[in-house]
Amino acid sequence: MPRPHHHVYVIELHRDVLLEHKFRACNPGYVDGRPCVYVGMTGLDPDLRFDKHKAGIQSNAYVFRYGLRLLPDLYEGFNPMRYRDAVDKEIEVAIDLRSAGFGVWQA
Repeated sequence: MPRPHHHVYVIELHRDVLLEHKFRACNPGYVDGRPCVYVGMTGLDPDLRFDKHKAGIQSNAYVFRYGLRLLPDLYEGFNPMRYRDAVDKEIEVAIDLRSAGFGVWQA
């Protein structure tokens, strides 16, 4: 069985992402002043994945334009993990943050 090497990661997005209609529409419960984030999953180290987003390599448009920094306090505790677990955890983290009033984009 392959060793666990997938990571869930969270990137803080600049507040200007709230000016994007599609982002705002996906976050009707957003609480003003809470962070806006992107939640993703990767087989790479999260730092390397963030660098690729910012360089426009297989990048999410919101991260490319608005990505500020990784928020390791929100994900380091459960990495690394197997692929299937990472898929489930990505969804779980996005739901948890959205329910806490965060603006969340999860691809």
